[in-house]
Amino acid sequence: MEALMRVTDALKSIRETRLSALRPPGEFFDFHRISRPADTSQAVSRITYNTRYFSGNYTLIVLVLAVYAVITSPLLLFSLAFLCGGFAVINKFASEPLQFGDRVITQKHLYTGLFVIGLPLLWLSSPFMTFFWLVGASACLILGHACLIEPGVESEYANIQDAV
Repeated sequence: MEALMRVTDALKSIRETRLSALRPPGEFFDFHRISRPADTSQAVSRITYNTRYFSGNYTLIVLVLAVYAVITSPLLLFSLAFLCGGFAVINKFASEPLQFGDRVITQKHLYTGLFVIGLPLLWLSSPFMTFFWLVGASACLILGHACLIEPGVESEYANIQDAV
């Protein structure tokens, strides 16, 4: 139960820190600000500025791609649901040892059975391929956008404000 509370606290902190900085779609998809950077240093400065400025939008893109990757892989979705559901059921209903005839089944036995079935199932669903697809797709989208979008006028005044 503590782990669930920690996960919900982490999601709340992400929502408060990253997703609170969402920029409007009109600003994020402003086609008038798209241009090719002149050189590598300008590309790096654009990436540096835009990844901070659009961090909420980029976080949302990664989350949407992650949900898409899990939904489009039915075996991965099933194996994750099986493992998470198994943990929840074992923690909720099998906190005390169960007795079937002359055999006693403890929580340890149930977790062992869950791992013996769940981990090969998870391995077959290729989570590493999904993870690396997510990293590659996110990097291409985010770095491409951050490199091609010119920083707004407010970026010129950010250096002055930091100096004061």
